[in-house]
Amino acid sequence: HVQLVESGGGSVQAGGSLSLSCAASGTGDGSELKCRAWFRQAPGQEREGVAAINSSGGRTYYADSVKGRFTISQGNAKNKVYLQMNSLKPEDTGMYYCAADVRICGGVGRRFDYPYWGQGTQVTVS
Repeated sequence: HVQLVESGGGSVQAGGSLSLSCAASGTGDGSELKCRAWFRQAPGQEREGVAAINSSGGRTYYADSVKGRFTISQGNAKNKVYLQMNSLKPEDTGMYYCAADVRICGGVGRRFDYPYWGQGTQVTVS
């Protein structure tokens, strides 16, 4: 039973930085989760993909809105994935969700591409 748990959200002023973490459990060493991603959802908005990474090879994908500001990475233990967010803007505000799939990523993808989700962590930029 795969579980994803996010941490690291909070409130920050525009221009600041935050780092999010996502820990996977129920997967052994995490290698079966080939694609790991971050999504976000603002109130009244659709859940949108932010970034994704292939666990094997480390290829990354980003939404245009965050390119150059956000960096997705994975830890030495493949069960952890991180999202470093710099130069934050008020429009980055939302609930941030960790997602995972057993298939390799071909891009950030859509919400329905991912079977495994965390509960989310709030990011507020003022």
